[in-house]
Amino acid sequence: MSATEAASARPADSPTAPAGDPQPAPGATPPRTPLVARAAAELVGTAALVAVVVGSGIQATGLTRDVGLQLLANSLATVFGLGVLIVLLGPVSGAHFNPVVTLAEWWTARRGDGGVTAREAAVYVPAQTVGAIAGAILADAMFGEPLVEWSTHERSAGNLLLGEVVATAGLILLIFGLARTDRLRFAPVAVASYIGAAYWFTSSTSFANPAVTIGRAFTDTFAGIAPASVPGFIGAQLAGAVVGLALVALIFMPARTAETQSAA
Repeated sequence: MSATEAASARPADSPTAPAGDPQPAPGATPPRTPLVARAAAELVGTAALVAVVVGSGIQATGLTRDVGLQLLANSLATVFGLGVLIVLLGPVSGAHFNPVVTLAEWWTARRGDGGVTAREAAVYVPAQTVGAIAGAILADAMFGEPLVEWSTHERSAGNLLLGEVVATAGLILLIFGLARTDRLRFAPVAVASYIGAAYWFTSSTSFANPAVTIGRAFTDTFAGIAPASVPGFIGAQLAGAVVGLALVALIFMPARTAETQSAA
């Protein structure tokens, strides 16, 4: 239904805006949430996500010595926490909570798709990183751990880095695949479910997030990662993002019209 048809279909007694008030053009992009609010949402959301990951890891190790049960508790808490955060903050900032998602969105926006600008990405990424560090410190504080204690959990083996490439590529493929098929409304369930599954099917337990990786270096607990292992994980995650975008371009390429096919 066009704007003109919608106006003619409106009941005669329905309220209308005064004639003198400026009206947005039909089809115009609605005003975006102020950048400071979006940055705050990314900082708070990433902090909460890391607090869930680190805090549930501490709680799990205090309740059982069974590593399998520890990982199960950690992954379940992350699934539920991430899903809630996406539902809550998605309408504000898009609920990236992840620099590779932000950078991938910026890259696709450069090529004509919707997404964040370079200026917005330059604000999002530091906010996410600061939030991740704050979340790790908060989790340690809640459980009486040292506020900042560098992790001694080495994660530098080649198979773990491959796991990070796979985990990050799958995450990017999922998010941008949903966007290409106009199904982002399923993101809270889909993304949380994917991360929960990737905890178990990847060797690295699916960090898939540079900001979270940095934050987890600040805690010497179940979810920690040694600072020396952080650069390798971030490099693998960036590589995974490139692979994920390549898969999106390949799998979700635009349909060809009959005219285009005949011309080819």
